[in-house]
Amino acid sequence: QVQLVESGGGLVQPGGSLRLSCTGNGSSLDYYAIGWFREAPGNERELVAIISTRGTTDYAASVKGRFAISKDNAKNMMFLQMDSLKPADPAVYSCNARNFLQADFWGQGTQVLVSS
Repeated sequence: QVQLVESGGGLVQPGGSLRLSCTGNGSSLDYYAIGWFREAPGNERELVAIISTRGTTDYAASVKGRFAISKDNAKNMMFLQMDSLKPADPAVYSCNARNFLQADFWGQGTQVLVSS
């Protein structure tokens, strides 16, 4: 099974950018559908972006055109580039990997704050 370790959260001004990283240890991310989720206080966890095992991507409507998910197979990492950050984007962001048995593996979560 894969262990996921995240980095890259922090504080940014509205309109700014952040890049989140997630490293997979113990198993190749090629065997998983991978994605990013976020959870804000008082809200349920929501899907932000995914890459299927076939390489197709999908995004939540609220981030489409601003966020980009990507993957580096050689480094066994996934990324979430977040541009034009809005006051509605702050949350704990977690990377996820789901295998063919629909078992989910999660990173520890990283806080993203947007404030002027």
